[in-house]
Amino acid sequence: MKPKDQKPRRSCDYNLAVCMLASGSKGNATYISDGDTSILIDAGLSGVELQRRLVSRDLDPEHLDAIIVTHEHSDHVQGVGILSRRYKLPVYINQKTYQASPRIGSLHETKSFECGQTFHISNLTIHPFSISHDAEDPVGFTIGQNGTTIAIATDLGIATSMVKEHLKHCALLILEANHDPQMLENGPYPWPLKQRIKGRTGHLSNTSSKILLEELQHENLQHVILAHLSEINNTPKLAYNEVARALTRCSAKLYVADQNTSSPVIYLK
Repeated sequence: MKPKDQKPRRSCDYNLAVCMLASGSKGNATYISDGDTSILIDAGLSGVELQRRLVSRDLDPEHLDAIIVTHEHSDHVQGVGILSRRYKLPVYINQKTYQASPRIGSLHETKSFECGQTFHISNLTIHPFSISHDAEDPVGFTIGQNGTTIAIATDLGIATSMVKEHLKHCALLILEANHDPQMLENGPYPWPLKQRIKGRTGHLSNTSSKILLEELQHENLQHVILAHLSEINNTPKLAYNEVARALTRCSAKLYVADQNTSSPVIYLK
């Protein structure tokens, strides 16, 4: 692998590339790049496994520039510390999340951000916004480059008006479709956990995601990725079939992210 200081200059015909390295309750990580600057949103698998999944898609972990953390739950931060130290990566994390993450370990460099305040990593414009989840200060993100925007909203119990505003007008939307309501109701989880999952600070169901996407869809929406599916209370087929019903006013391609394998790289022009 090439040292980071020898990273090749951008010579590509796309604005942004996205790869879902992992998505689900056992670990989450999303790779985003504009060809010059490459970041991870969360790193919820082991460092070794994240490195393996990057390489499996011909993505060089040596060329990562930063990790951005959404919230402190272990399925989002497990590999943050080791990757930060191994590849000398700054970690962008808000103060409450950092204080609530004692297991994150030492970091090469910490950069704090505040919800609602836009920041930049080279050519990437990142805007964090508050979401409703049972964490200290959980966030979603929009990531923009050269007029193309990606929106990420997973781990949220409801989509507030503010969240909807941030999710509008993006070219690619990563949206939670955690559970099928009937599977959750009839499944093995104890009642308090079921209540947590379907509550205002829990997770969006397939039905909630469909209703949200009906409102958000627009003619320039190119891709929708369904994320954070429960292995116990959902199936990819149920999530896809339910949410696909929302796409009536655009030709966006719908994908379901997987827990065990990384997705193909999606290129946005």
